[in-house]
Amino acid sequence: MKKTAVIILNWNGKSLLEEFLPALVRHTPADDAEIIVADNASSDDSLAVVKATYPDITIFPFTENHGFAGGYNRAMSGLENEYVVLLNSDVEVTEGWLTAATDYLDVHPDVAALQPKILSYRHKTQFEYAGASGGYIDKYGYPFCRGRILDTLETDHGQYDTPVEVFWASGACLFVRLKAYWEVGGLDELFFAHQEEIDLCWRLHTHGKKVAVVPQSVIYHLGGGTLKPNEPRKVFLNSRNNLLMLYKNLPTAQYWKVMFIRFFLDYAAAASFFAQRKPQQAFAIFAARRDFHRKKEQYKLLRKQNLNTAAGKIPPTIYQKSMLWQYYLHGKKRFADFNKMKKKNPMHEIRKAEQMREQYFKEKN
Repeated sequence: MKKTAVIILNWNGKSLLEEFLPALVRHTPADDAEIIVADNASSDDSLAVVKATYPDITIFPFTENHGFAGGYNRAMSGLENEYVVLLNSDVEVTEGWLTAATDYLDVHPDVAALQPKILSYRHKTQFEYAGASGGYIDKYGYPFCRGRILDTLETDHGQYDTPVEVFWASGACLFVRLKAYWEVGGLDELFFAHQEEIDLCWRLHTHGKKVAVVPQSVIYHLGGGTLKPNEPRKVFLNSRNNLLMLYKNLPTAQYWKVMFIRFFLDYAAAASFFAQRKPQQAFAIFAARRDFHRKKEQYKLLRKQNLNTAAGKIPPTIYQKSMLWQYYLHGKKRFADFNKMKKKNPMHEIRKAEQMREQYFKEKN
């Protein structure tokens, strides 16, 4: 049994597989990892291409599209590897991408999941939207990253090259301990797609585990391979799933405060879409809030279980301010600017970064 399984979830991605599999095969040590393509009932000839070109790659064909969450849960259900990598089909990996990450997991048993540094495939010196160099959320549930605040993407100058603890690791390339993955229930299949990895990481924190970014592992992500930015379906899934995540995981006192503010923020976002002449996106937010209220009933027991496990604690890597307030009103558009708001970093970024960096290289050498 190889230590690591690398799983690509495919859906009608023939051209992406043709473009990105060669680098994956070339830079993934065959002695350490197996490559699996799990297929969400594609209607193109994706699997025929894989079978003909890469006979050593294992294929898991599904008879229906289970989405991101359901597809990965089914692909991982029979595995016995120590580590699993959830890898998007539109990712170009680089030399050493796997070893840098798994070596870090080997010497940090308290870290259950991590991501590499994610740069843009089209603009190689720029961070990529889906994860950049590690993810956080603010007190109202809005995600942001080291290297990406909202739609503002930073150029990579090595400013975020220190391994650090983060709140969430990107599903574009998510390394996770298989045992920990199932201990917290895997990905939430009701989410279908979008923000399910953030919810997973929150539950890992709840169970006393840590999540990290290891920028010594580098990948390039094309992004937008399935749904384009601000496509109505994507707006709907992101909005609804974000609200479900907050309901599942936020302690009661914080939850009601957050949801009161989110009511106004969500409708402000819808108004903004109307102002941009994007009514479909605005209506997607209304639909997301309606669907959230319908699905809350299904999560009552799970919410109770999560809160009992967390004992009312908020993970320290949740940024206890409004990211939107800092971005729009104070003009803070880089992650590093957020760290200057207090003499004591609210996420303890500097202190923890140095400790983790020193420990990592000391143990590795």
